[in-house]
Amino acid sequence: DRGSCSDLLKDLNIPYPDYGVAHDIDQALEIANRVSYPVLVRPSYVLGGQRMRIVINDKELEKHVLSIYKHLPDNKVLIDQFLERAKEAEVDAIFDGEELMIMGIMEHIEPAGIHSGDSSAVLPTYSLSEESVQTMRDYTLMLAKALDIRGLINIQFAIKDEKVFVIEANPRASRTTPFIAKAYKTPFLNIATHVMMGTKKLKDFDVKRDLEGYAIKVPVFSFDKFPNVDKQLGPEMKSTGEMIRFIKDLQDPYFRQLDRDRSMYLSR
Repeated sequence: DRGSCSDLLKDLNIPYPDYGVAHDIDQALEIANRVSYPVLVRPSYVLGGQRMRIVINDKELEKHVLSIYKHLPDNKVLIDQFLERAKEAEVDAIFDGEELMIMGIMEHIEPAGIHSGDSSAVLPTYSLSEESVQTMRDYTLMLAKALDIRGLINIQFAIKDEKVFVIEANPRASRTTPFIAKAYKTPFLNIATHVMMGTKKLKDFDVKRDLEGYAIKVPVFSFDKFPNVDKQLGPEMKSTGEMIRFIKDLQDPYFRQLDRDRSMYLSR
């Protein structure tokens, strides 16, 4: 529940984009004008960014909110301030009620606004400041405690002007957990399962990470099988899988090309 999540973040004094919950068109228009355009419009309780859109004016907002109510009539509509040109990162962690284990912190190459499943992401981070990374670690521990997690948690962050915002918190496994486990050659999911079942604590494991250089999560698309699908990327997920590409350093030509093209694919 995105509204409840934002209320929790407010109680914990963790920054998050300004937002509102709308139950009709008039409320949606009032919220969007309060938080100011562009805004991210999305229903609650959906996966893969279903029916998420970035809208820039009242006309677009009205059209999209009507579409959400038509297809998801019993859902709420969340309207969030969209942080333009922000960097995005995510943390996967395990919490056993006492200790937190950060599995990995991945930095997205594309800016915030492209669904995390469609973005190329680098493990570990490559351009974020040490302060931003530590802030993400601190917020992850605070949220894991507040949500009383036993097992896996995934948190997605936006970093704008060195300020770290939480944009989503998922008390579950994410699509990046197997990626991180394979990249580091560490059985994190076995560890998390023991924690979830209460058979072991994190202190019972001696964890070693084996990664030279960086691992890049590369999204896989099936546009050749679906030729009529809009190929522009945005908040709604379109990838159908992912691969791992290992690079020795940031001078790698593949990474440099991705970094040069990082802002070319964002659509509304």
